[in-house]
Amino acid sequence: MPSLKALKVRINSVTSTQKITSAMKMVAAAKLRRAQEAAEAARPYASRMDHLLESLAGGFKGGEGAPPLLAGTGAEQNHLIVACTADRGLCGGFNGSIIREVRKMARELGEEGKAVIILCVGRKGRDALKRDFSDAISGEILGLGRQSLSYSDAVEVSDKIIGMFEAGDFDVCTLVFNRFKSAMTQIVTRRQLIPFAMPASEDGTDDKKTQTTQLSGAFIFEPEEGEILEQLLPRNIETQVFQALIENNASEQGARMTAMDSATRNAGDMLDDLTLTYNRTRQATITKELIEIISGAEAL
Repeated sequence: MPSLKALKVRINSVTSTQKITSAMKMVAAAKLRRAQEAAEAARPYASRMDHLLESLAGGFKGGEGAPPLLAGTGAEQNHLIVACTADRGLCGGFNGSIIREVRKMARELGEEGKAVIILCVGRKGRDALKRDFSDAISGEILGLGRQSLSYSDAVEVSDKIIGMFEAGDFDVCTLVFNRFKSAMTQIVTRRQLIPFAMPASEDGTDDKKTQTTQLSGAFIFEPEEGEILEQLLPRNIETQVFQALIENNASEQGARMTAMDSATRNAGDMLDDLTLTYNRTRQATITKELIEIISGAEAL
């Protein structure tokens, strides 16, 4: 049985830990509200950008004269996976779910005979993936949004992706991140950036059919569709990367708030058990000392 001193030290340690986890929970809750509002506000713009590009891309069926970011290289041999994780831990399974999805995707492509390279956005993804795919990691971008996320952070990532594409490093680029649903639920999402592809709808409906109905009609574009696409495609990559980053940020804060809430509750349960054990040990020690005193007195 542990001594009273050891139990007291343990109780003080758990109490300090509980104060830290409780404070982290409150900070994450405050950040979550702002991050959730930002994520929800960005969704309509990113969605409409996709649907506008889809409408414009309809004039380039077959890929003739299409910009490279729309048509791709014509091959699907080399794949770039952009793994968007956090720089910090203590956020439950947030980072682990993204890392598992990246590993799964990399292994699936490897089994198909495709070459895979990985761009790590976030320290946790870099640290975990380099154990199994150190040769495949072609770059890393760390420290984004250290104070607060901004559009310039997305531009930094998208410029890196576009530069690698123009250098011929890959044929297909896929972004892996967590889409925020609630504080307890984040959805691991794959988003193909290059060549341009419409994302699947969140509710499982035929998104393309719905948007085609909404955008049906005769449109006259000035300048020509090709010139518009040349300008919009890089902007769309920036927009989709920015949305992924803020969705990730909201998901991270939600996961951290939930994890710290669970840790605080567990610390409380542990304190109750330790306090009970301490009181029982203290009572047993006092009883033992009294028995020794009485026995000594009777011996005299």
